[in-house]
Amino acid sequence: KETLRTLGFPVTPFLEVQNENALPAAAETLGWPLVLKTAKWGYDGKGQRKAQSLVEARDAWKRLGPESVIAEKWITYQAEVSVLVARNPDGQVAIYPMFTNTHVHHILDLTTCPASRRLQQAADSAQEIARGVAQSLRLEGILCVEFFVDADGQLMINELAPRPHNSGHLTIEAAQTSQFEQQVRAICNLPLGATALIQPAAMVNLLGDIWGDGAPHFDRVLAFPNTHLHLSGKRESRRGRKMGHITVLAESPELAGERALQAREISAARENHLF
Repeated sequence: KETLRTLGFPVTPFLEVQNENALPAAAETLGWPLVLKTAKWGYDGKGQRKAQSLVEARDAWKRLGPESVIAEKWITYQAEVSVLVARNPDGQVAIYPMFTNTHVHHILDLTTCPASRRLQQAADSAQEIARGVAQSLRLEGILCVEFFVDADGQLMINELAPRPHNSGHLTIEAAQTSQFEQQVRAICNLPLGATALIQPAAMVNLLGDIWGDGAPHFDRVLAFPNTHLHLSGKRESRRGRKMGHITVLAESPELAGERALQAREISAARENHLF
């Protein structure tokens, strides 16, 4: 985050907190509530705590410390979005359309693409910022830039994921070049593939929760057109563990999203019916 801020890219306001005694000063600067995050190994909500008061912040520190943590301002946002950008050693850059993401309990639940009309201006800006980040960092490979879009439509970088990303899984069916092929092209310094969408799409995650009452009914999902099932091959299902995803192509991202959620619901339903 320090590197991005130094380079002039918009990031969520933050401070490094080196010890518990620095919490009051961080709160005075950032205000309440704030979020405390570990500097390493945090993902899917792990390694972070929201604090509404100094008492809660001290409790969070005891859980996350004793190494330095990051204190971030709490952002009231209208959307969480992400952009995949690839760059090869020759400097060629390829950028995917912006994805709109919905999280449940800090875990990505649903991704749709392309952006809705209300987010179109943010989509154009997000792609340009992602291009700038890739060039400034001299990226070799693929990078996911995750943003908050605040109430005024302004973008703030929340995280960087230097790898193929969960929100980009829909590119397997929906884009001319999947994020996985693009990663290989970029690392091997090959010409980068086209990133245009073939059709609007949505991706919904499959968590271990739906295995709770037995194996899901994926045959029901596969009975529907333009619906694609991907399982990760994990042997053990656990609550909150990502086990795979479903991608749906449709006439609009909204319709694709509705159908993807329905497909997941019917896969977990015990009664024998189809939507």
